[in-house]
Amino acid sequence: MPLTKIQSLGITDGTIVAGDIASGAITAAKLASGVGGKVLQVVTATDATARSTTSTSFVTASNTMSVTITPSSASNKIFVIATGSIYIAGSLTYAKATIYRGATNLGSADGMSNVYNGSNDTSSGLSLSILDSPNTTSATTYQVYILTNASHAAYLNVNNTKGSITAFEIAG
Repeated sequence: MPLTKIQSLGITDGTIVAGDIASGAITAAKLASGVGGKVLQVVTATDATARSTTSTSFVTASNTMSVTITPSSASNKIFVIATGSIYIAGSLTYAKATIYRGATNLGSADGMSNVYNGSNDTSSGLSLSILDSPNTTSATTYQVYILTNASHAAYLNVNNTKGSITAFEIAG
C-alpha cells in the first residue's frame, strides 16, 4: 500500500500558531471536558478605616469591606480573598474573622482566622480566602465579619491600615 504524503500547508517549523487556525475553528464543544477556570470578572473593595466590635457573635466588620458579584452561570465558582489587619485589646481574649455570603458563614462556627492575645494587646495580618459555589446567577454579596470573646474590642484595619476584599468569578 503506497504512503500518502500530508502537505504542511505552510507550516514550516512544525509549530501551529494562531494565524494558522481558521477563525471559529475551535469552539467550547471541541475542547476537552474539564477545561475551565477562566476568570470571567473581578470586583474589589477597600477600606482604610479602623472598625471595632465587642460582639461575641460574628458581625459585619465593615460595610465597605463588601463586594457584590453577579455570576454569569450557576455552575461558576467565586474565589474570594480578603486581607487587612486585626487587633485585639486586653489579655486572655481572641478575635476571629470569617467571610460571609449573604447570611451564610463560609467558614466554620469558629470562622476562618483566629488571633489570640495571652497577655498584651496583639495585632496581626489578616488573610482569608475561599472558593465558593453559590449556585446562582443572582447578585451575591461577600463580606468580612469579626467577633471577640470578651468585652475587649476587636478591630479590623487597626491604625487605619488598608484592607481589601476581592471576588473572582471562575468559569465552571
